[in-house]
Formats: sequence, structure tokens, C-alpha cells
Amino acid sequence: MGGCDMNGNLYEEKFSAPMPWIGMYVAAASLACLIAMAADVILGIRHHKYWFPCKFFSINATSLTLIGVAIKLSVDLNTAMPNRHDQLAKLSSSALICTAMANSMPSLGAMENEEMFMNVIALAILVITLIVNICIQLATGAIFVFWKEHASVMFIMLVLLLMLIFSALTVPTTKNYLEKGYKKRYQLSSKECTNASGRKEVTKLRDTLTKLWLMAHTSSPQFVMGRSVTCTASGAFCLLSAMILAQAMFRSYLMPWSIKFCSGESDYKLTTTLILFTQAVAVGVGTISPAFRWFIAINFKCPKRGNISYRKEFEIERYWIQGLAELKKCPLTFRIKSRDCRKLAHEARNKLLDLCIAMQKGIVLSSKAIRFISIFLMCRIFFLSDLFREWKNKKLEFDSIPMSQKNPRQDLSNYVLYLEGEDALVHYMMNSNCDATDHWTQKGMKEEPKHLIKLLEKLTASQGFKGVAEFDSDQVPSLQCEEPPNCWALPVVTLTSIALALPNISSGSIENLIDGVHEGLMYMNAIEEQLDSKGVLASIRKAAEVVWLKVDLYHTWLDLDLRKLSRQGKSLKETLEELSETAKSMFEECRKRQMSKENVCSRYIPSKWSVKELAANSMYRISQTLLLNPDGQINESSERLYESMVVMISDIMGACLTNLQEAMAIKCFNSTIEEREESVRLAVHALGKTERILYIVEPGIPSNLDHHQMACIDEWRSARKPQINFKACTSFSISESDRDCSAGSSDHFYLTMD
Repeated sequence: MGGCDMNGNLYEEKFSAPMPWIGMYVAAASLACLIAMAADVILGIRHHKYWFPCKFFSINATSLTLIGVAIKLSVDLNTAMPNRHDQLAKLSSSALICTAMANSMPSLGAMENEEMFMNVIALAILVITLIVNICIQLATGAIFVFWKEHASVMFIMLVLLLMLIFSALTVPTTKNYLEKGYKKRYQLSSKECTNASGRKEVTKLRDTLTKLWLMAHTSSPQFVMGRSVTCTASGAFCLLSAMILAQAMFRSYLMPWSIKFCSGESDYKLTTTLILFTQAVAVGVGTISPAFRWFIAINFKCPKRGNISYRKEFEIERYWIQGLAELKKCPLTFRIKSRDCRKLAHEARNKLLDLCIAMQKGIVLSSKAIRFISIFLMCRIFFLSDLFREWKNKKLEFDSIPMSQKNPRQDLSNYVLYLEGEDALVHYMMNSNCDATDHWTQKGMKEEPKHLIKLLEKLTASQGFKGVAEFDSDQVPSLQCEEPPNCWALPVVTLTSIALALPNISSGSIENLIDGVHEGLMYMNAIEEQLDSKGVLASIRKAAEVVWLKVDLYHTWLDLDLRKLSRQGKSLKETLEELSETAKSMFEECRKRQMSKENVCSRYIPSKWSVKELAANSMYRISQTLLLNPDGQINESSERLYESMVVMISDIMGACLTNLQEAMAIKCFNSTIEEREESVRLAVHALGKTERILYIVEPGIPSNLDHHQMACIDEWRSARKPQINFKACTSFSISESDRDCSAGSSDHFYLTMD
């Protein structure tokens, strides 16, 4: 009879049978939280960020779901939990959520406003549900020991929730303030870089990135939240909750006579022991980050050891209540017909905001009191630490190089972005983190693109990268009446494809070329992505990516086997003619297919052509340009043509890489405030990897082009056209496709004469 026996009694054992598996599920969720928090600790130590930003464990849908599963025992109202492990597991679940809130508080700064408030509301619902369930269990006796510990942890939990909610209210204000400060300092940095004449571009770029990193780091929303007074206090509360759990476990296992437990076993069986162990470790590991934030905030808050201003320490900065104060001045977003009801709603809203402002002030003052007590207790230790450090530094200076012979340290104090009341941050940053860019620069130098550097050694920088103008000749008739614009990558990919098809070229040379081009394309794609902000060349860059994928993996140009073509025993001229004819046939086939479809108006725009059309047009024009034989290589050996093509490739890549500095600047400036620090760090790392490259290409930077013109390969070609002495053909040709593309217009003749 379903779940009943013959007498109508329920099979209670069957209902409790899955409970151990549920316990395993809870342990797995707790382990996931542990791994995420440990990953943040490891990442912070590895990157020397001892305020430990939240990358893996933050307040989001995934972490809230994991926490909701991990605290299953604390919200279980009616399952018997008689023994030591069961009752401790309930307490560890409560301590875990305190640790999670304190650990993930800096992640509020990395969220958009709407996302942040939704996540905070979800966390508040979870915490309030947990508190209510614990109170019910205390009243019913499901929790019959550690009631003082549970009451203390619930109080800490509620305080941490309020701190987190009211800290979230200040995030939009602080972001807006720091964003304005960053733009102002960025303009100052750009002006100083422009005025620094007589210095190499690489040196100026390194100095600029150092300033940008300092600005991005000190204005990073996670760092701002991590050094805030509420986050500092949350670290103290997190440490307190961990100590409460530790003392409960200590009393239970080392002083068993002091606590009386019940006999029996819970339905979760031995999984409660696994849950307790996992959550205890998670609480221990998760406490590391908040404790370090508390220590570092105290460290930079008292730079003048022993000199503490009582008055300034308890002043409430404007940004804490600015958002709520401005909200009071705004009208209601909804309209009520009755004037009296509108007044009542407006006044009720303002009373609620006044209450929130009062609570915000109370939380800030309480947090400042906790920090002040911490500073008062720790400043003597810091004072002794400073004395020892100064003595050690003087000893090292005496034993090594005299100070007069050392390079003066760059003063970057103007580039530290800080909020009201954070003046001490300048001193702290100047004595700890202002040289952090050296670490990433040195790391980048160890990862230099060796194949690319070897390839760029062949470029003709001193001759203005002449290969940029030579790869495509104006004497080649167009396949259509209009030509698509060039991007930097597609000519390089096409020239490399042709090089693979040349006969009698060693496989070693081919592989070296492919490796160098592959490394170069990574930088070229990154440059074009930044400089082509409007996406004008998006289709052309996509064509280069598609063609290169097959060249790199299969040594084919689209579906044409290039290595097989090189082994057919054809002459150099026949090989180039076959590539040209194949490209022309493919283009005409694609054009006919497009003409048979409806709504193909966009296809007449050259930059909107399909991938195959763009690739075929590039192959046709470059093959025909090589057949024009400007230097006579066509009648000699394929090795000579191969070498001249490698020079063209290196010239195009070198000219493109002259825009690397501009691309870095755009990336660093246009990144959102949440991503800016990572963008600058990647730029510094890229500088280390490309410093030698920048020295190689610097002599070829044209003086007659501005930054916008240098970003476009066609502008480079236009600037060099008057200097080119083309070798003309002794024939003429008519483009049939040009007749078709403009019915009723005159035929287009391409006449070139010696």
C-alpha cells in the first residue's frame, strides 16, 4: 500500500534512507566553497595582492546556490541531530555563511549596479531565512547545545549582512568619483608624456603604464571596497565567528565532560562528520582573506606610527551617505492622483531614507570604532617593525651602492586615487606597490615571441617599411569596380599562403615562417580590434582568421592544398598563375551565387563581401602583383622570391606593430572601471613581451602620419605611392566584371605601358 504497511503505519525508514546521500551533497557544496575561497587566497598571494580580490568566490547566483546547499543542516527543522558531530555541523554551517559574506564583500565593487542589488537582496533572503530557522530550532529543542554560540553567530551574521547592504549603497558613488579622478589623472599623464621630448618611445610608454597601473590599481572597485572601513570591520567579525566555532569544537572534543549530548544517530549517518570537517576547513581558509584585509587596512591607516587623530578617525565621509541624500531630493517614480497621498508617500519615503542614513552612520561609526581599537593595539607593533626596517635598509645602503649613485625614484604620489579620509593611502602605496609593474614587465620578457623577433629582423624599417606599398600594385585590374579596404592581417596571411605554394622551399623555412606569422598575428589582431572600434574592417579581419586557420593547421588556402601545389614541378610563374586563376574563379563563382539571391544590396559594399570573396580578391591581387615582376625574381629562383616575400611580410607586420602603443593606450582608457586594472596589467605584461620589438620598429615610424593614419594600412600605402617606381607591363587588360557591375556605364580599361 505505497508507503504504509498492512496496519497503515508509514515506512519511516524508507523516507530517511536518502539522507546520507543528501549529506554527501551538502559536503560537496561545502567543498566547492572551500576550493573557490582557497583559489582566491592562492591567486592573491601569487599576484602579491594581499587584500585578496574575489575572482572565484563572489556574491553571484552560483555561490549563493552553493551556500544555500551547504547550510542545509542549519535550516533542517525536524531531523534528529543528537550527537556531538551533528550539533557542531549545525554551528559550522552558520559560521560558514558568516565567512562567505566577509570573504566576498569586495566583489560588490566588480558588479554593475542592478546586478549588485539583486545579488544583495538574494543574500539577504537567504540569511534571514537561516536566522529564522535557527531561532525555531532553538525554541523546539532541535538545537539543544551551543545556544550561546548560535546566538553570537546569528548576531554576527546580521551585522555582516547590514554592513554588506549599506556598503553596496556607496559603490555607485565611489565609482563615479574615482572615474572622474582617473580621467583627470590620465590627461595629466598624457601631457607629461608629450612634454617628455628626447626620450625613446618605449621608455615613455613604460613610465606611462606605471602611472596608469597605479591609478587603475588604487581606483579598482574591489580594492576600494577591500580597504573600506566596513570591510575592515567585517574581517574582525569573521575572525570572531571562526573563533566561536573553534572554541565550540575545542570544548566538544577536548573537554567532553563540559557538554552533555544525547545518544543515538542522526539520519545523515556519518556524513555529518564529513560535513563538519569540510566546513571547518572552509571557515579556516575563508578567514584568511578578511583577516589580511583587516591587517592591511590598519597598516596603511597609521603610517605615522603612534600619531592617531581621535577627531578625524570618527568623521563620517560624505560619500557614505551621498547616494541616500541625493535620493531624498528626487521625486517619486510613480504618480498618485491624490495630492495628499502623494505628500504622504513622499514624506514616508524620506522618513525611511532618514532611517537608512542614520543606520549607515551607525554602521560606519561602529566600524571606525573597531578599526580605531585595532590601530591602538597594533600601532606599537608597527612602530617596532618600522624601526627594524629602517635599520636594515640603512645597513644595506652602507654595505652596497651609495645613495648618490642610485637612480632617483620616480614620484608617483599624484597618481594615487583615493577617497575622502584615505590620505594615508598615498604613503602606503609609495612604500609598497609603486614598482609592481616591474614584476609583470620582467615576466613578459621571459615570454618574448622569439620566432616573431627573428622574422622582424628582416624588415626594412630604415626604408619606411617599403613592403607595405609593394605587396599590391595599382596596375593589377580589379575584379570589381570597387576594391575593399585592406586590413593588416589579410595581406600577411595571403603572402604566407603563397610562400607555402612556392616550389623548392625547405620545410624548415616554411615552419619558421608559420611560427613567426602566428605569433605576429596575435598582436596584429589585438591591435586591429582596438583601432577598428567601429567594426569597419570586421568582415576582412574575419576572412584573415578563417584563411589562417587552414593555413596553420592544414597548409591549405581555403580548400587548395598549397604543399601539394609546390610539389607538382611547375615553374614559379605557372604556380603564381594557378593561384591567381583559382582565386579569380572562386571570386566569380561566389559573385554569381550572390547575384542569384535576393536582398544582396549589402554585398555590393566591398567591406561587406563574404569571407571567400575577400580572401579570393586578396589572393588574386597579390599573385598578379608578384607576376608583374618588379625586380626580376620571377625569372630566377623561387628562393629569391620567397626571401622578398618574407621581407614584405615582416614589413607589413612591423608597420602594424608601430601601433602597439596606441592600442595599449586605447585599451587602458576605454576599459570599464571594473576591468581597468586587469587591462593595464595585461598591457604591462605585453610591454615586457614586445619591448625588443618596439625598439626594432621605432626607426620606421613615419613622421608624416598621425595616429589615426598610422592605424590604417591604406594610409601608409597612400603616403608612399609617390615614391614607388612601378615596373609597367607591356600589355593591357579589360576587366569583364567591371562591365557587368555598372550597366550602361563606359568600359573600364587598365592600360599600362613601358
